Amino acid sequence: MTDTELRLQGFTLLAQTLGSVEAERFVALIQREPFDYTTWRQSNWNDWSIDEISGRAMAARNQEAEQGAALDRDSATFHAHQ
Repeated sequence: MTDTELRLQGFTLLAQTLGSVEAERFVALIQREPFDYTTWRQSNWNDWSIDEISGRAMAARNQEAEQGAALDRDSATFHAHQ
């Protein structure tokens, strides 16, 4: 895999998990601040497998989407009764 392919695949996965705006924000944070991924990963999720991290990230994203949909429904109901 070339560096370009790796960057493309990595960003695609970030965008699928976080959404494009939050993926861009993540990349900006990584570029702006000194960051050692290996140290960060070992200190934060050393006991978790990649599948566990991915599963938890997807669950959090789904929960956020459900909360956003509930807020949209509440807003629509509020405006319908005015």
